Amino acid sequence: MRLVLTGMACAFLSILAPRWLPDAGPLLAAFGAGGILLILVGVGALFVPGTDHTGEPLVIQPPVQGRWLALNSPATKVPSHGVRAYGQAYAVDLVFEPQESERPQFGSGPGMRRPTDFPAFGEPVLSPVPGTVVRVQDSARDHRSRSRLWAVGYMMIEGMLRELGGVRNIVGNHVVIDAGDGCFALVAHLQRGSAQVGAGDQVEAGQALGRCGNSGNSSEPHVHVQLMDRANPSTAQGLPMTFTGIAIGDGQPTTGMPANGEYMTVS
Repeated sequence: MRLVLTGMACAFLSILAPRWLPDAGPLLAAFGAGGILLILVGVGALFVPGTDHTGEPLVIQPPVQGRWLALNSPATKVPSHGVRAYGQAYAVDLVFEPQESERPQFGSGPGMRRPTDFPAFGEPVLSPVPGTVVRVQDSARDHRSRSRLWAVGYMMIEGMLRELGGVRNIVGNHVVIDAGDGCFALVAHLQRGSAQVGAGDQVEAGQALGRCGNSGNSSEPHVHVQLMDRANPSTAQGLPMTFTGIAIGDGQPTTGMPANGEYMTVS
């Protein structure tokens, strides 16, 4: 994405600069052509096929408890989020929808709701694996939701600007855990100031890491979890995963991954 943004900047500069540099036509034309090339290469890199790790999914514990709706699930498609950037080919988003509380629906009410309007906000987020904490980000603010089409459009533009600031601006507050054997777990979009662990800490699966927030490139409070082959999401590839001890829909506890729009319950 940074290639795309750099290319756009070069292209715009080649269009605007002749006002101030009227004698630099050929140079600016080459500058603009280079910008278009960067845009094409950057977009192509986002959708390049055949770069996913394959093999049996790694079994991990769900990072939440209660009743959660799965969105952008690898059980439905890979890459689950449409792109492979930031090691998220097999990532899943989990939205809290308890039976006793109603979650604000997309398209109803204000386009930018307070994060406290959503039942997920402040819910405990647990470690999906045992291991060593290697990265903690805890200072990004929790912004309002993007709950209407115009707000999603705003989020897309905002996301391009976040790309300039690197991975922390995309995943927001997050924790990365080294589970060993070349496997790293990331949980993202945590609530500001909620981290309960620090780099170097040893954690067990199911141990509290923080609370669900709405930091980073997020449309509403939710938990994003993924496995990857290195600690830095900027250069990582995703690893397939599946949850243990979950009930999908009205089923019995099992090992699996809910598809898009399916509920999983963790007791």
